[in-house]
Amino acid sequence: MPSVIFPGPEGRLEGRFAPARHPRAPVAMILHPHPHGGGTMNERITQALYKTFVDRGFATLRFNFRGVGKSQGSFDNGVGELSDAASALDWVQSIHPEAQTTWVAGVSFGALIGMQLLMRRPEIRGFISVSAPANMYDFSFLAPCPASGIFIQGAGDTVVQPGSVTKLVEKLRTQRHITIHHDEVPRANHFFENEQEELMGSVNNYLNFRLDPACTIR
Repeated sequence: MPSVIFPGPEGRLEGRFAPARHPRAPVAMILHPHPHGGGTMNERITQALYKTFVDRGFATLRFNFRGVGKSQGSFDNGVGELSDAASALDWVQSIHPEAQTTWVAGVSFGALIGMQLLMRRPEIRGFISVSAPANMYDFSFLAPCPASGIFIQGAGDTVVQPGSVTKLVEKLRTQRHITIHHDEVPRANHFFENEQEELMGSVNNYLNFRLDPACTIR
């Protein structure tokens, strides 16, 4: 897919962008795991999520947070990375202005940033959070959560305790006007090393539920 460089808050950001096949197709943005844990836009779950949305006709972007790859700047403990994500979404919308809805998908640290972005951008109508670090960060900012989505967790995750994600899901499910799905993949660890097929099956089942063949949000 085409390499892109676009402006961010601390200089250029590096990404991969697949244009939409249809003018009114939605946007999807994919956010990678923690840079200090080796997370980049080329991490395999990040790439798999990207390919899934591309195959469904979305205008799809994955990019490196500041200080990763060719992206300028340095790690900013999530504050700057949220600004990076907002700038990335601004860039996609500038070249695909016909889109009426946006999805965000994130892996681990990227799931945290994705949920924070969700609170700031009303055009985001769906989310996929993989291995959301619910025991490591405070997710109380989701008050209320403005969009429906899915949390997918490995039952064998020793980095993020599955129970912390379950507790977060239960809290969000008390809110009206949204629906929160939750899948636990048996035996899977934090990065689904041996269960990526099951992970992507869960992702695709959820997208089949939410989208019609023309990529219209349900």
